[in-house]
Amino acid sequence: MAFHADEAKTSMQHQPCAACRMLRRRCDSKCELAPYFPTDEVENFAVVHRVFGARNVIKMIQTVEEAKRGDAVKSMVYEATARLRDPVYGSAGVIYELQKMIEELKAQLDSIRTRMSEMREEKEQLLSIGNNYDPMFDSAMTSDPFDFPVEGGWLYSNISTPS
Repeated sequence: MAFHADEAKTSMQHQPCAACRMLRRRCDSKCELAPYFPTDEVENFAVVHRVFGARNVIKMIQTVEEAKRGDAVKSMVYEATARLRDPVYGSAGVIYELQKMIEELKAQLDSIRTRMSEMREEKEQLLSIGNNYDPMFDSAMTSDPFDFPVEGGWLYSNISTPS
């Protein structure tokens, strides 16, 4: 069984990277694309290869300092994907659309803030009206006008009747 485990380990080490696999060439330990395009990321290399070409990808990777190459490859993948979606503007088109959305959202937010301010003012006005009311007036207004209390018949005694 130890023999099979060693075989599996050996075959894992010699699997070609996505770039070599797509270009159908032998992937050795000196392959410059292997660290950035592992075997399971064939789609990423296919997109980058289609837009930039394998030689240009290698040249671009070589121009970047080694610590930043991973980020450079991610940027290339993003730009290549954007170029396939929008051949004219690429990622600049995506950035423009996002900026446009931000401006629209800012306008909506300003509108909502204005409306909230108006609603607060309305609330304050209603509360100030509510704080200035006279409870006697309120109780008189809520009672039934036909159910006016008559005490001691004074209402009828003060009315002179024609004789």
